[in-house]
Amino acid sequence: MILIGQYDSPFVRRVAVALRLYGMPYEHRPWSVFGDAEEIARYNPLRRVPTLVLDDGEALVESSAILDWLDEQAGPERALIAPSGPQRRATLKVCALATGMGDKAVSLIYEQVVHGRGTPAWVERCRTQIAGVLDALEASRGEGTWWFGERPTHADIAVGCVLRFIGEALPGVFDPARWPRLAAHGAACEAHPDFAAVVQPFHVTPPKG
Repeated sequence: MILIGQYDSPFVRRVAVALRLYGMPYEHRPWSVFGDAEEIARYNPLRRVPTLVLDDGEALVESSAILDWLDEQAGPERALIAPSGPQRRATLKVCALATGMGDKAVSLIYEQVVHGRGTPAWVERCRTQIAGVLDALEASRGEGTWWFGERPTHADIAVGCVLRFIGEALPGVFDPARWPRLAAHGAACEAHPDFAAVVQPFHVTPPKG
């Protein structure tokens, strides 16, 4: 398999962490959506990451769809999410909140770095949405090392990857004193070897032209 995309993307990183937790080997191509758009387009017409190219040449796109396929390959006993029921729904809700928060963080970065502006109403809306999600996740986070038991799930991965991304890409947005459980969660994720193995400092290069 080939995983396309840079690890400073929380969406690429969540796939990479899952691959490592599953013990599934892959080749990594750290292509940029700006600098390597034409290369990415060979596999994904949206020119977006992550893209996972399977051994038979099929390309899977969008992190949730990729993870769904990985879960299927791992089987229900090893999958990083319950096969059905309340815990599955709870895990999917945490993932949806975390990835939605990641989307809002990316919107802020594009607004400020790519578009070279900071429309006050849009910036305030995105920051309010991010803070609202952080409040909700903080309230739902228990005291254990992981969200739903003794081992990490997709919920843990999604939250951990997005927290690191926000901390690096939007300094000052995440306040550990306001969200201490999430701060502890992020630290636990970064201390895990499968998270630590797929780290890239955040950097964005605006497109030319």
